[in-house]
Amino acid sequence: MEKFDHKYGAEQIQVLEGLEAVRKRPGMYIGSVSVRGLHHLVYEIVDNSVDEALAGYCKNIHVKIEPGNIISVEDDGRGIPVAIHPKTKISAAETVYTVLHAGGKFGGDSGYKVSGGLHGVGSSVVNALSQWTEVTIQRDGGIFQMSFERGKTVKSLTKIGDSKKTGTKVRFLADDTIFETLQYEYEVLENRLREMAFLTKGLRITIEDLREETPKKADFCYEGGLISFAEYLNKNKEVINKTPIYIEKQGEVPVEIAIQYTTSYSENIYTFVNNINTIEGGTHLEGFKRAITKVFNDYARSHNILKEKDSNLQGEDIREGITAVVSVKVKEPQFEGQTKTKLGNSEVTGIVQSTVNEALATYLEENPSVAKAILEKCVSASRAREAARKARELVRRKTALESSTLPGKLADCSSKNSEECEIYIVEGDSAGGSAKQGRDRKFQAILPLWGKMLNVEKARADKIYNNDKLQPVILAVGAGIGADFDISKIRYGKVIIMADADVDGAHIRTLLLTFFFRYMRPLIENGNVYLAQPPLYKLSKKGMTDIYCYTDEELEKHLAEIGRDGINIQRYKGLGEMNPEQLWETTMDPDRRILVKVKLEDAIKADQIFNILMGDEIAPRREFIEQNAKYVKNLDI
Repeated sequence: MEKFDHKYGAEQIQVLEGLEAVRKRPGMYIGSVSVRGLHHLVYEIVDNSVDEALAGYCKNIHVKIEPGNIISVEDDGRGIPVAIHPKTKISAAETVYTVLHAGGKFGGDSGYKVSGGLHGVGSSVVNALSQWTEVTIQRDGGIFQMSFERGKTVKSLTKIGDSKKTGTKVRFLADDTIFETLQYEYEVLENRLREMAFLTKGLRITIEDLREETPKKADFCYEGGLISFAEYLNKNKEVINKTPIYIEKQGEVPVEIAIQYTTSYSENIYTFVNNINTIEGGTHLEGFKRAITKVFNDYARSHNILKEKDSNLQGEDIREGITAVVSVKVKEPQFEGQTKTKLGNSEVTGIVQSTVNEALATYLEENPSVAKAILEKCVSASRAREAARKARELVRRKTALESSTLPGKLADCSSKNSEECEIYIVEGDSAGGSAKQGRDRKFQAILPLWGKMLNVEKARADKIYNNDKLQPVILAVGAGIGADFDISKIRYGKVIIMADADVDGAHIRTLLLTFFFRYMRPLIENGNVYLAQPPLYKLSKKGMTDIYCYTDEELEKHLAEIGRDGINIQRYKGLGEMNPEQLWETTMDPDRRILVKVKLEDAIKADQIFNILMGDEIAPRREFIEQNAKYVKNLDI
């Protein structure tokens, strides 16, 4: 890996401001104090090690989740500078961990050519939000160590031995007085570290979870880089171009892109800046979209695929079925928001656009069979888009002529304040009837659905508009679908899926979630989608108030407390078995119900799960079922 000739000593560590506010307002620095913010601590430390890899000095990063939810991150980079900092008069390493905005990532003579550290706050923020932190550095022929408690130095940097190696090891325990939980989710960390390995060609990242008797371990190293990433994303899909299109250009802003088309109808473009996942896109995404729209239209015109009378293909036509990874390295990135989710550097648009224009045009000329296959799909998508437009207009015209623009089976609520309103999408007319009688009419709306709905993973938008099961959902939510979806127009702050606790209910939930993920994704991203949790059991006994249990564990706990003598245990097979009062009491009363918010922690993982469960390929679905069958409870046969 190329090593960049930049100084990285104590004098390169620049101090911008102090550390006081972090513990008071942690959300400003890590987004939240939920499990998401907890994971963010790990990413910040790993990002520092990846920055060393980007600079050409680190080849291995080892992450451990130790018993007690202690995190350890060790790398073989250069090691944090240990000399005394000229301004703070303490070691540069201690400065990095105790002063906000102190790091080797600021200014032209910084220790890094590019860096994932946006604000330079990673190390100090993790330190401030941890019960304790211990840092061990190997550098300049020695082993050095320092330790902290809640951001305060307990032991200043001290030499504890000699070493010819280099690197940094950070161990920390997050502060349980700040975070809602200290329970790390191995799969979430595993997915993020895999992503980092894809983005840094040749870097080996390992993760170990040592909390259970049987440790979990994963090892990631991809010499193919983004090509391997695109292939991984599409491993369960039918692809059009077997080898991803690869674009790479060095320069002031290095650009690396992999593109692979599939036969599916969804668009999946993942963008990164200095290995940071920019989930809201930004100028690099804008440049990429402009370029592929122009290049494919130009090629289609010059090769007579589009005739003179034909309109140009639109961007959404060209992006149907695309999987693309766009990675840029920006020396001084400007991000919108504290959590690094949208790139704002205006110059990047033109750089990415010109890079893709040139490289993709050349590729299409040199690979006419691939170009033709992709453009056939794009033209087909264009026709389907026009059909969808006509279907959409038909829906709008039809509803405009009716006395109400809402579906007939919807029992709406009286309030018009979307923030307090909620809609229950209920499986079946029987349960829908109970829900309508049991609800609070002021703020709760009920929309019954009957039968199995369309699997949108296998359908284009024109089929969706004409589908009698999904049309009521689209009209009730009131914000459109796909590219037309406008989150500001939603009629309900909570969209709650209420289905039976059986196989059919699980299928309906999955079908609805697939629809929301593919065509109303902002609804999930904004936290508006919930799953109702009806009880599994009712315990009744003469002279005793009925007890409802929502899990097997809860059932066993109550039975242990009250005994089994004379207890009648009713297992609910469906919502329809409950009368309106019971349904309100157990599943709809805001003071007593249990709702599970549907979160989009990882769009890549979500895309793969929906594709496995709802896509055309059978083998991956069988493998998924075999791997997860042991976790299934209450399977109705």
